Amino acid sequence: MKTVLSTKILSPSQKELFLNSGIGLVAYDALHIDFLDITIPDDYQNYIFTSKNAVKAFLNHSKHLNIDKCNAFCVGEKTRMLLEENGMKVIKTEENATDLGDFIIKNHENEKFLFLCGNLRREELPKLLSRNKIRCTEIIAYNTHLIPRKFNRIFDGILFFSPSGIKSYMQENPISKSLAFCIGNTTANEVKKHTDQIIIANRPTVENVLVQAIKHFKKND
Repeated sequence: MKTVLSTKILSPSQKELFLNSGIGLVAYDALHIDFLDITIPDDYQNYIFTSKNAVKAFLNHSKHLNIDKCNAFCVGEKTRMLLEENGMKVIKTEENATDLGDFIIKNHENEKFLFLCGNLRREELPKLLSRNKIRCTEIIAYNTHLIPRKFNRIFDGILFFSPSGIKSYMQENPISKSLAFCIGNTTANEVKKHTDQIIIANRPTVENVLVQAIKHFKKND
């Protein structure tokens, strides 16, 4: 039986996909998130979110804000859904931070932004906005900790959901002959440092990563 490792604990409905496929699944959390006690200034109308964790941090500390008047610019469908479920108006959603930055530069060059992010956030977006003179203040809203764990076996596939998750896995394990399934191009670019056996989800959702793995191993059974 083919066995796949997920670097993230899956929800019951996500696990169900695997149970019905006849493919073995091992799952663990390669990362741990600590939310920080932050103060969000009340003189911003435009907020940038590149992860659901940033949205959760914002919601924990935004009771003093009038959310109806807040505009969100975000990366990822799941991030957008969480924002909209909590009453925020989402102006633009992109699949990666660079595309979101390009949109802001072209359409909102005279506005100011608050970017809520984690301690391991990538450099592309802040550098892009700074280079184009977009006024943007950054608040570190959560810390991501790597939780390395050693596995004494080779998996047929490994599911990766972020560059940090790859770094965590690689601290104790090689990728060796495993096929890497990645949630998007940013994650794939990190895993390319270790292997060229990569399949990228055609939509950046956890479910799509699972579907890609199941389809691949069913087809090659």
